[in-house]
Amino acid sequence: MTINWQPDLEQFAGPKYLALSHALRAAVRSGDLPEGGRLPPVRELAWQLGITPGTVARAYQIATQDGLLEAVVGRGTFVAARNPRLGPTQPLFTDAPPVPERAEGPVDLRAPQLPEAGHSQAFARILTDIARDGCDWRGYPTNRRDLPLRRAFADWLGDRALGSFDADDIVLTHGGQNAVGLVMQCCLRGERPAVLCEELAFPGFRRAARLNRAEAVAVPLDAEGIVPEALDAACRRTGARLLCVTPEAQNPTAGRMSMARRRRIAEIAALHDLHIIEDDCYSVAEPSAPAIRALAPDRTWYVTSLSKAVAPGLRVGAIVCPTGYGESGRIAAQHSFFGLALPIAQITLRLFTSGEAARLRDAGQVVFARRLELLLNSLGRHELRWQKGLSFVWLPLPRGWRGSTFAREAEAAGVLIRSADEYALVDGHAPNAVRIALDGEVEEARFVTAIATLARLLDNPPAGIPV
Repeated sequence: MTINWQPDLEQFAGPKYLALSHALRAAVRSGDLPEGGRLPPVRELAWQLGITPGTVARAYQIATQDGLLEAVVGRGTFVAARNPRLGPTQPLFTDAPPVPERAEGPVDLRAPQLPEAGHSQAFARILTDIARDGCDWRGYPTNRRDLPLRRAFADWLGDRALGSFDADDIVLTHGGQNAVGLVMQCCLRGERPAVLCEELAFPGFRRAARLNRAEAVAVPLDAEGIVPEALDAACRRTGARLLCVTPEAQNPTAGRMSMARRRRIAEIAALHDLHIIEDDCYSVAEPSAPAIRALAPDRTWYVTSLSKAVAPGLRVGAIVCPTGYGESGRIAAQHSFFGLALPIAQITLRLFTSGEAARLRDAGQVVFARRLELLLNSLGRHELRWQKGLSFVWLPLPRGWRGSTFAREAEAAGVLIRSADEYALVDGHAPNAVRIALDGEVEEARFVTAIATLARLLDNPPAGIPV
């Protein structure tokens, strides 16, 4: 039976979704929501409380990540336990109401969408060629069978200034998130290890840490990235042995770390015997400086993927391991998932060797450059942070707006964006800012209209918000 529960959100401070998540926590711990009870569906509770379904879905997601709720596909959301537990408790995509078809629904600027640049035809040609040439996928992936793709990936990364590396240093993974989790499996020790993350960071870092029974610890950022003094203090305080950092294209702030700051981070890592996950999944344009791996090749795990450049559905990524760790990384991959699936490996190799991967990447960059130009023309008077070649921008909001309120008003107006608090640790500090992705899939006219909608909202903050 579904629990008849209608909380009073006025007793909790903050935006509605956080107030609802706090109400859920309090009700579970007090017993008002008993273990095993089924919560109302998202739309039903949203109607009862007079808030948007997206607000309820986000609150359910936070409580589920905390282990208080459990989402069961096809059945609903249930109370899991009074005390939070470690480990994943829900799929990455929750039971939030589905977004309507793009032609009729909101313009989704939450995550970059690659434009159609002949992807379907390229995949069809490659699959036809594979079928014609013959494919034997009866065996398991092995180091010998994936060596050609590792060599091709090394060539693909040849302009990234990673220091000395070759195919023997590369581990193939099912996307960047899989790569991050695999590195944590290789590096983390103990019952409750600490993983240091930028205070605003890709949520996949904390998800991977949770999956590996680790605690994600936030380290402050400034305009150049993670603050060296704060990193040094966090290492001394926590004894952490792993840092997750995005120096070239910081997600979500679009920041880029200077060469001097990269050197300082490498020095601190050496001082504390700290291994580094250097996430470069978003960076597509030519890098501004050598990667941290070039400065600290003995301790840096460089993570990349094809999701932002070629096709996220392929689920292909790679790790350039620290010098001498390649074999250990591939053994860990074999123990975890036996290696990259043979059909995917064959498709990806042909994308590289045929030149299609580079063509699709370059075609996407042309569209994203045009979308960025349109966005800057409309919102350029605001404090935007962006990079050439990056498929999102960071917008610190003008006086009168909070991040969550702006995202909620944008959703009501038909535009989906991400508030800064989605990138902060649960109950952590987040600035009044939003991330806006460049959607290359939606028609240009609809994209322009969506950006104009955001511009109108920015110029008309709601009354009554304390500042």
